[in-house]
Amino acid sequence: MDRRVGGKSHARADANDQMGATVLTTPVDAESGDWIASLRSNDEQAMARLHELLLRAARFEVRRRAAAARHLTGGELDDIAHQSAHDALVAILRKLDDFRGESRFSTWAYKFALLEAAVKMRRRAWHDREIPLEDAGLPALAARGSSPHADAHMSELLAAVREAIASDLTAHQREVLVAVTLNDVPIDVLADRMSTTRGALYKTLHDARRRLRAALAQRGLEVPE
Repeated sequence: MDRRVGGKSHARADANDQMGATVLTTPVDAESGDWIASLRSNDEQAMARLHELLLRAARFEVRRRAAAARHLTGGELDDIAHQSAHDALVAILRKLDDFRGESRFSTWAYKFALLEAAVKMRRRAWHDREIPLEDAGLPALAARGSSPHADAHMSELLAAVREAIASDLTAHQREVLVAVTLNDVPIDVLADRMSTTRGALYKTLHDARRRLRAALAQRGLEVPE
């Protein structure tokens, strides 16, 4: 039976399924279609054009974040941009099947370079810096009170939070929570230092926050999400 709803699109989708090709969720524009076809055929010119696009994106992100890594020279920053463009290109070729046509291919690809450059710049900014695992960020929160009553409540809450962090969390949960939420250590930097993954650290943060809220609830206190 010929399944037709709205013309030939279903027949074409069936053919794509049989060939193992990507099934796009929305109609893809001609330029994006050309990109996909060229990259699937390992067209060297398409690879070179894509690398140029990714390099422009990476250089943009590197320049945007350069102030946080003033110790890096211009040559080092450009090297990070080239590494980011290369890694983004490899990731895109590996994930071509993930492109669903919800945006232009160039826009979709651009984001890979931005992400690679952002991660590399955060890591370089923290290179050779000690990861702070102490709760140095807690005292600063006390300044947020807007009245004597609020200050008293905040002091009580901070004392309870500090006690709960010390007594109700595991050592690993405590280190991850303090580093990421109080001392602003980028999670990808912490994952690299701890030889683990971002996903594992997010799970640790989730568990730590859940245990912390439960501990404070037992003390008759409540912490906003």
